[in-house]
Amino acid sequence: MGTMTKIITSQKEVHLLNYGRSYSSKEEWSSVQHVTSYLNIVDVVPHRSEAEAVLLEHIPIDAKRVLDLGTGNGRLLKMIKANRPNIEGVGIDISPTMLKVAQESFIGDRALKVIEHDLNSPLTRSELGTFDTVVTGLALHHLSHRRKHSIYDEIFSLLSPGGVFCNFEHVDSPTANLHEHFLNSIGDSIARFARDEYSDRLLSMETQLRWLRQIGFVDVDCYWKWLELALLIGIKP
Repeated sequence: MGTMTKIITSQKEVHLLNYGRSYSSKEEWSSVQHVTSYLNIVDVVPHRSEAEAVLLEHIPIDAKRVLDLGTGNGRLLKMIKANRPNIEGVGIDISPTMLKVAQESFIGDRALKVIEHDLNSPLTRSELGTFDTVVTGLALHHLSHRRKHSIYDEIFSLLSPGGVFCNFEHVDSPTANLHEHFLNSIGDSIARFARDEYSDRLLSMETQLRWLRQIGFVDVDCYWKWLELALLIGIKP
């Protein structure tokens, strides 16, 4: 992993927002105020519905189990269940406040469940089982780059052959000017929230696509993109 970090740094692909702040993702998302601020903007992220529509198109028709990493209020999992009524869904998140919101929205649907889990901790088959699809929406950019790489490995292990990984993610801009353009394009309330995201650790799309291919995913590509929002997809052979 030391070599991997050296390569990334030499290619200037690392851009960590809010240098010098040590506020952890767990602390941040345990804050009721922070979660409330997020819930106030989650449905108005520009072009989000476009990305989610493409994501839904790439979930196998015969998928039986889906795992949602960083499920938050359960938005993406509910959308998948509406599109695939017979699917079983598992959502994991670090925030008890978020999970409570998700649980309340899942009442009456025994096929959907949530688990409190820190994404900085390993995802194991013994705990979660296997899945036909793993999805995540605007969550993994909170992890360190080293953890991003290792969680991609774990996702590969959790997928059944032919399984699909769909990562709708906030990626790094190539330049500071493009990053400011993104912030100026997403609306004032979302931009304020993004600027205050202490735990953001943005990484280039190209690096993440390369990692997925190296791990063994095939048909890896960016299937949709708008500025710093990108949908990365790979399939386990």
